[in-house]
Amino acid sequence: MGQLNYKGYTGNIDYDEKDNYFFGHVLGLRRDGILYEGDSADSLKKDFEEAVDDYLENCRANGVEPEKPYSGKVLLRIPSSLHGEAAQKAAEAGISLNEFITRAIARAVR
Repeated sequence: MGQLNYKGYTGNIDYDEKDNYFFGHVLGLRRDGILYEGDSADSLKKDFEEAVDDYLENCRANGVEPEKPYSGKVLLRIPSSLHGEAAQKAAEAGISLNEFITRAIARAVR
């Protein structure tokens, strides 16, 4: 449906037609959950931003490092033949397999 962005955090937007309200959660967090809701787009955005601010303030107050969405580490399972082909192409290009895959994903999402 859409997304919200604030201070490096991205949240999804869902709508409950029966109860006529918007809700969502911050994406990419494994340890912590940040939820928000609202009865309009403006109130949803406000609650999202307040939820992120509250989370960051709670982390600061408790001396805990806030969890960052999308750590940059991805466990990828692919067929061994494709793994080999990608490694060979990376070697031919003079780059690491990690760089090869990063470039391939960047091309695909642009």
